[in-house]
Amino acid sequence: MNSTAPVMQESAARLRDAIAAVVGPAGVIDDARDLEPFLIEERGRYRGRTPFVVRPASTEEVAAVVRLCAEAGVPIVPQGGNTSLVGGSIPFEQGDEVVVNLGRMNRIRAVDADNFTMTVEAGCVLAQIQNAAAEIDRLFPLSLGAEGSCQIGGNLSTNAGGVQVLRYGNARDLVLGLEVVLPDGRVWDGLRGLRKDNTGYDLKHLFLGGEGTLGIITAAVLKLYARPREVVTAMVAVPSPDEALKLLGVLRAASGEGVTSFELMPRIGIEFACRHVEGCRDPFTEPHPWYLLIELFGGREGGGLREALEEALAAAFEAGGAADAVLAETEAQRAGLWRIREGLVEAQKSEGGSIKHDVAVPVSRVPDFLREAQALVERLVPGVRPVPFGHLGDGNIHFNLSQPVGADRAAFLDRWEAVNEAVHDLVQSYQGSISAEHGVGRMKVAEIRHRKSPVEIDLMERVKRALDPHGIMNPGKVL
Repeated sequence: MNSTAPVMQESAARLRDAIAAVVGPAGVIDDARDLEPFLIEERGRYRGRTPFVVRPASTEEVAAVVRLCAEAGVPIVPQGGNTSLVGGSIPFEQGDEVVVNLGRMNRIRAVDADNFTMTVEAGCVLAQIQNAAAEIDRLFPLSLGAEGSCQIGGNLSTNAGGVQVLRYGNARDLVLGLEVVLPDGRVWDGLRGLRKDNTGYDLKHLFLGGEGTLGIITAAVLKLYARPREVVTAMVAVPSPDEALKLLGVLRAASGEGVTSFELMPRIGIEFACRHVEGCRDPFTEPHPWYLLIELFGGREGGGLREALEEALAAAFEAGGAADAVLAETEAQRAGLWRIREGLVEAQKSEGGSIKHDVAVPVSRVPDFLREAQALVERLVPGVRPVPFGHLGDGNIHFNLSQPVGADRAAFLDRWEAVNEAVHDLVQSYQGSISAEHGVGRMKVAEIRHRKSPVEIDLMERVKRALDPHGIMNPGKVL
């Protein structure tokens, strides 16, 4: 091992110098302290190594870097804002992978308000795109907690979800065209803003959700939407997820599919947020078992959405399906309600160890799943504190488990894999997914192989071999 290390270091140095000649000195990072932010996963479960990080500034530079790595047989880890929660953007510990970070490619190339499209580079931060759309009186609806730091290339590579999937779909539903650097360094220019193109395989879907294993997304044509003129936001206290589900059906019909967000939260989550997160305040005077954060978008001010919501809530109150409600009267009040939902995630860190699940089941089965899953984990870990929350409107529940009060954090987290397996077995029995919006990355590779059919795995492996025969593109992730 010692005899080969100097050879490996010399080879990495030659590759670094060749890449620096392409991207310039500012495009290569190899100082140990400067590398640190690129090597640690957000939850701290993974810490990788790399000889250097490359930060190209154009598609041409990305293509040249990929060609050089391919010729040298050096694997590549594409990286955006490094907000992955499954280790998908972190290199392995061996230290032989080059990280290609797209953060410098952050231009908005074109805006077409009449076509309702925007062409952006992969390194654009999601909030930057949202703001640029607003400037031309349009909406880019992808919205998630990390939108101030995550980059669109990573969002598309992981098929990100967020809080408006019910109305607008996942990230893959918001894309018309892509530009991708392939594993051999060729560039596929699919940047077409067409809503109808029936000329064969829709190649962009190979890379949307591919987590950088088939190529590097460098730019995209995104769909824009009309900005809402009416926004109605409410927090509603309900006795159970069953009643929440009933209310969802009523509101979708009453609003003409105006329901944009429909977020379910348990009492314990509200308590965590109000206890630990600045700016969170319980809007109700009495505690309730479950809460909904509901938001409706409409195209005309005073278009009747508020009245539709109030009528639906009045009927729910009378039938015992809702106990209380608060409707936002100002933008500050709306932000305060969303602060509770966002703070719920942050607050769990202050309650000790947390075992995470990002799962989805059919919307109609969410109440049954929650009952069965909570009983299951309470048998496995007596005293565990389930904090199930998330996107009831699309069936995606973040079934997170906070450690029992007074428990040893490390001992609790040692149960992660065993608890995951039991919960995921239950999810599979519901014909659900063990990764609804976070992706597979490194964390769930073995799980995917275990839970997908042999035919699915074979097809995925064939696609991988066809596009990346030498296996240099984000190896060890997804497959």
